[in-house]
Amino acid sequence: MFNPFCAAFLLALEAQRVIELRLVRIAWGGADARSEMISMVGEKVVAAMEATNTVMAGGSHDQVVARYRELVADNTRRLTA
Repeated sequence: MFNPFCAAFLLALEAQRVIELRLVRIAWGGADARSEMISMVGEKVVAAMEATNTVMAGGSHDQVVARYRELVADNTRRLTA
């Protein structure tokens, strides 16, 4: 991306949508809420480890943000389906 701050800003906006969708699902309660909470925590741990590995292997900030944006987009698709 042409500007790393632009990518990070877009990530922040896109993540807000996922947060909204997840909160709605959790608010409805039941088994879907429970599974969403469990997957949410697990996804964050895996994403953080992946970002750490990327940086330790010499990756850039842009690569980490791009990967997080992919994960956020996947969650948006899953939660809006």
